[in-house]
Amino acid sequence: MNREERNTILSAVRQRFALIDPYLTESSRRVWVAAEALAIGAHGNAIVADATGISRTTITKAQRTVGESPAPSERQRRSGGGRKPLAEVDATLLKDLDRLIDPTTRGDPESPLRWTCKSTYALAEALQQQGHAVSQPTVYRLLDTLGYSLQSNRKAEEGADHPDRDGQFQFIHRQVKRFQRQGQPVVSVDTKKKENNGNFSQGGREWEPQGQPRRTRTHDFRAPEEPKASPYGIYDLTQNEGWVNVGISHDTAQFAVAGIRGWWRKLGREQYPAAERLLITADAGGSNGYRTRLWKLELQKLADELELTISVCHFPPGTSKWNKIEHRLFSYISKNWRGRPLDSLATIVNLISHTTTTAGLTVEASLDFASYEKGLKVSDEEMASLCLKQDKFHGEWNYSLTPREK
Repeated sequence: MNREERNTILSAVRQRFALIDPYLTESSRRVWVAAEALAIGAHGNAIVADATGISRTTITKAQRTVGESPAPSERQRRSGGGRKPLAEVDATLLKDLDRLIDPTTRGDPESPLRWTCKSTYALAEALQQQGHAVSQPTVYRLLDTLGYSLQSNRKAEEGADHPDRDGQFQFIHRQVKRFQRQGQPVVSVDTKKKENNGNFSQGGREWEPQGQPRRTRTHDFRAPEEPKASPYGIYDLTQNEGWVNVGISHDTAQFAVAGIRGWWRKLGREQYPAAERLLITADAGGSNGYRTRLWKLELQKLADELELTISVCHFPPGTSKWNKIEHRLFSYISKNWRGRPLDSLATIVNLISHTTTTAGLTVEASLDFASYEKGLKVSDEEMASLCLKQDKFHGEWNYSLTPREK
């Protein structure tokens, strides 16, 4: 039974109960809810309990007695008879429970829906230590009464927006369209999350013979000799084509530019034989960050080598998810290898290379066994030698490197 079917049945039971309840005695009410639960079948007790407010324990007891006991008499307890709810008997229970949760309550305290990261077992134990006769199931029900529910984290906070964030987005859009109109290449670049290389579990599920799940390591601890794979991607916005350079060394600016160089040699120069300029859109940080001197030095070397003017536009800090490569290339790669252990570098390359979409995305990948050293310094003299021109609008984010004279 899926959620939609359950909600439909729940609504129907609730409506029937609202119509018939005024005419039921205490005994006939128990018979009715027992019959409804039995008629529903699987999950019937839970659905009827939610619809009527009668506990599942009562419904279960009624099911055992229906058909075995003589017909109920007309006698019923006076209004208000029976055991009182624990929250009424124990006047401080709800207040003490809410106080226990308060230190770890997240979000707006005035919100009608709040949640807690403490388990109901721990809360029940803490309440028992304070003298309350309460069980874990009761705590679970009381939390619902107080407006708490279990929820996962949501990534929504991006930090403070830069005042020129939208202006930079518009600038990048205009640059991309201008280069494309002129037949010049435009690529989006970034490093994908590092991946364990080995028989480690991957998120997601994959079809396998029933009862035969793929066996992977219990823990995700790597041996020192097992390198992590660092995929650096280059996505061609015009051709809907991707290139991924899979390295096993450090994610440095040299590694990033090596990936761009590999894309040009393998795909770029064939697609754009008359190219004079190249536009790169990149994040604000990481190996291709706008403050990274080595990134600019390596791009200058690439411009000299390819005899191309290389223009770069960085997305403002905290806006990396707007970079096209994230949702036009990396997201599809992640879908393609979900639930499958990346047990070797060859597996990683093959899975990346076989990533396609109905919109025509094609991807190629290669292994990069080169070693890239961390912490390389770029001197002021080397920076002064660059043929770097900054744009009038946020020159720290938007700049060009022209080939130096040989």
